[in-house]
Amino acid sequence: MRKFTTLALLFSLAPATYPQKKTTPARSNKSTPQKPVALVPLSPQERAQQLLNRFTFGPRPGDLEQVLAVTPEKWFEQQLNPDSVRDAVLDKRLNDYPTLNMQPDQALLVFPDRGAIQQVAEGKRPYPADPNLAAMYEVQVGKYNKDLDEKRINANSQSNLTAPSESEAAAQKKAAQTTAARIAGDLFALPKNQRMAALIHLPVSDRIAFTAYVAGDQKNLLLNDFTPREREIFYGMAANVGASYQIINELSQGKFIRAILSERQLQEVMTDFWFNHFNIYIGKDSDQWYTTTYERDAIRKHALGKFRDLLLATATSPAMMVYLDNWQSIGPDSLANGVNPANPNSKKGNKGLNENYGREVMELHTVGVNGGYTQADVTALSAILTGWTVDRPNQGGPFQFDYKRHEPGTKQWFGHTIGATTKVELSAIPSNIPTGMNEGVDALTLLATSPKTAHFISYKLAQRFVADEPPPALVDRMAATYLATDGDINDILRTLIQSPEFNSKKYFRNKVKTPFEFLVSAFRTTATDPVNPGALVDTINKMGMRLYYALPPTGYYITADQWMNSTTLVDRLNFAYALTGSKFANQKFDSAHVLALSLMSQPAVGPTAATAVNPAHALYSTTVLSNEINTNLPSQPPPDTTGQDIALHALESALIGGGISAQTNQLIRKQIALLPATNSTDTLNLLTALVMGSPEFQLR
Repeated sequence: MRKFTTLALLFSLAPATYPQKKTTPARSNKSTPQKPVALVPLSPQERAQQLLNRFTFGPRPGDLEQVLAVTPEKWFEQQLNPDSVRDAVLDKRLNDYPTLNMQPDQALLVFPDRGAIQQVAEGKRPYPADPNLAAMYEVQVGKYNKDLDEKRINANSQSNLTAPSESEAAAQKKAAQTTAARIAGDLFALPKNQRMAALIHLPVSDRIAFTAYVAGDQKNLLLNDFTPREREIFYGMAANVGASYQIINELSQGKFIRAILSERQLQEVMTDFWFNHFNIYIGKDSDQWYTTTYERDAIRKHALGKFRDLLLATATSPAMMVYLDNWQSIGPDSLANGVNPANPNSKKGNKGLNENYGREVMELHTVGVNGGYTQADVTALSAILTGWTVDRPNQGGPFQFDYKRHEPGTKQWFGHTIGATTKVELSAIPSNIPTGMNEGVDALTLLATSPKTAHFISYKLAQRFVADEPPPALVDRMAATYLATDGDINDILRTLIQSPEFNSKKYFRNKVKTPFEFLVSAFRTTATDPVNPGALVDTINKMGMRLYYALPPTGYYITADQWMNSTTLVDRLNFAYALTGSKFANQKFDSAHVLALSLMSQPAVGPTAATAVNPAHALYSTTVLSNEINTNLPSQPPPDTTGQDIALHALESALIGGGISAQTNQLIRKQIALLPATNSTDTLNLLTALVMGSPEFQLR
């Protein structure tokens, strides 16, 4: 891949304008006082752009015209009701990822972990009845037994068994490659619908050799002809022992596909926001198979509903119970800890409370770090939530309430008395909640209805959709709406988008894109179909935002200070160059088509005064390209400057939407002059890459 190998992005900004990187998690919900400033309203077109920039992952060609045609208000109302929006293209693409619609135990059956394979190998668990699944398990058991043999060889130096030499290993690999090539030829000679049946009837050793060493081109052709279910079986056979990571792969690729292709953009943006707010770490134990249903059934399902319902859905998700360890929490005086009320001589065990969830649900999910709770409140809430656990987490079992683990008696918590004898009377508590569990539902309901929660959630929403330091007056109005509507997320968003702050030039294109937002917007704004989402998953890993792998409960930062540095911007520009030059994982890119769409859209816009005074744009105002871009292209006379200018302004107008600085244009022209392309297509590709890598494209 040709890279921008000598690209340097330098910053020399005053501390007053450059966001200082935080050294500790930003958990405060206190608004920073700001001096009143007269707000200049957006034009109708800018208002539509503002909605598209904030509540989609980037406008596609034609989206702006459609929003203006139906009016921004009607477009937003339609997005608030995602079930009314048809999403046929996305639905078809998601068929490639069957685990997205499975329950955890079903997904774990298709992609078993090492423990499940060990049980089958030891005869403690039967092979699946489905022939395809059984064939995949046979391969996994074969690999498991081979691993055991190798460990015995390494552990017993006196054994007659010896590890193969380098030459023997090379010969074995060559033989396996020959076997794989032979099998591939046999399979391609068969009709497409007979290939998997033939593959699963081969000896286990042949299946292992084929799935490990089939040549790349043959593998791609074969996978393209397989059904989604057959692809799962192939990947399961190709995986090392324990294929459960394939569930994570499908979830991560599905997130990119949804963000790029979904017509229900607001729902996807809010799902992304709420997942980050109620973050879990997919690498934590059994969360590798619980995260899919967590995002689908707890987050996406409630992303545009009542906050209380969303809070309870996350609290009763096995994923959250596992991530913050509440499933292991046991009341000190509970039956599970050996205490028998009928026997005063019974002795307590050494099990006790786990306070992780009790702390984070207040500090991060509801009232915030300044919410007024104490350590005693954390301990009391943790006792209230004992018994909230998971049934058979290693097998993908559901959430359950175990009364034997629940701490008995009343608890003094956050100014309330909660317990079996003095139940908080709240009409919203369902009658089918088990005795004991209702204490936790009471407590979470009280948190959800707290004015402090209303302010904290409003602050976080305004920070995501308005500014890194949101206007306090707006946060207060949103909090008032929260309290007046019982935490209705749709109504809170309506207050936000109807506000003078959201619709002002001060807060227009002032939010820096995260790596995920950048990658998705690159595909959406150029109408590029993502044929290899797996490559996008690899790319975002390298950019430091590995999906579902934010370890702290704070999730990933959504403010500029985390994503604004020279290394980050170089990575983005290199990606843009690879994508536009069709050098990104065999992804086809048609720059001529992008230009044609650009020319048919809104007239190109030049530098604007709004850009010059935009505080966020000041982050980039001294950006320079210090050296040439080494693309190893031969020199040739520069192309027609006038044609370049037309193309450049058209691309800027379509990909960014206006407000391009004169400095950015000068830098792009400089790079084109330094590196003349071999033909007009190369020039256009480079122009598109530079616009996509420009400071303005990093803003939304």
